[in-house]
Amino acid sequence: MRAPVSVIIPTLNAADGLPATLGSLGEGLEAGLIRELIIADGGSQDATRTIAEAAGADWLTGPAGRGVQIAQGIAAAKGAWLLVLHADTVLEAGWSRPVLSHIANAPDKAGYGRLAFAARGFAPRFVAGWANLRARFLGLPYGDQALLISAELLANTGGYPSLPLMEDVALARALKGKLVPLGLTALTDARKYEKSGWMRRGSRNLWLLLRYFLGADPAALARLYQRSDRSS
Repeated sequence: MRAPVSVIIPTLNAADGLPATLGSLGEGLEAGLIRELIIADGGSQDATRTIAEAAGADWLTGPAGRGVQIAQGIAAAKGAWLLVLHADTVLEAGWSRPVLSHIANAPDKAGYGRLAFAARGFAPRFVAGWANLRARFLGLPYGDQALLISAELLANTGGYPSLPLMEDVALARALKGKLVPLGLTALTDARKYEKSGWMRRGSRNLWLLLRYFLGADPAALARLYQRSDRSS
C-alpha cells in the first residue's frame, strides 16, 4: 500500500530554516507515512531549490503568496492525506505516532499541532500560549501549527483558499467543528518575532486578524504585512 501523506511546504527564500524542517520529516519516511514532498516556491533567490532537490522534493514554482503556493502544491499532490507545513517549522520528535493515529481514527477531521517557539523566555511562551488557546477555544489554528487534512475533506470543504494572507484563517473557518489537536508540537523559528519585537508583532497580527474579520481585502492586508516586515 502506498504511503498516505503528501507534505506540502510553501517557500520564499527559505534556505536558512528549510534544512531543519526537512530533517524533522525523516521519521515520517521511516514510519511509511510520507508518499511525496512538494515544495511550492514563490520565486526564491537563495539556495532553497538546491536544498529542496537534494531532499528529493518535487519543485513547483509560481506566483508568491502563501495560500496561492499551498493551493498549487495541493493541486499536484497524490496522497490521500495532506500535511501542510511552513518552511520555518520543525515537527518535534515523535510526531509520526499522533499522525498515524489521526489517520486511522479521525478521517473526517483535520488536525493541527501545538505551537512552540525556538526561543526561551516569557514572551515566546505567552505568544505561543495565546495561539494554542485561540486554536482550541476559537477553532483558529494558524499555518505555523501545521495542518493535517484528508484530500477528500479538503475538497468537500471547497479546497485550500488561494489567498495572499489569512488563508489559514479562512480554511479554519470553513472547517468549523472539524478541527482537532493532533498531540504533536510544531516548533517555529522565532527570528521574525525577535527582530520586530514579540509584543509588537503579536499586536500587529491580531490587528490584521480583526481587520480580516471586518471584511478587509486579504491582498491589502498582505501588503501591510510585507511593509511591516521590511520596516522592522
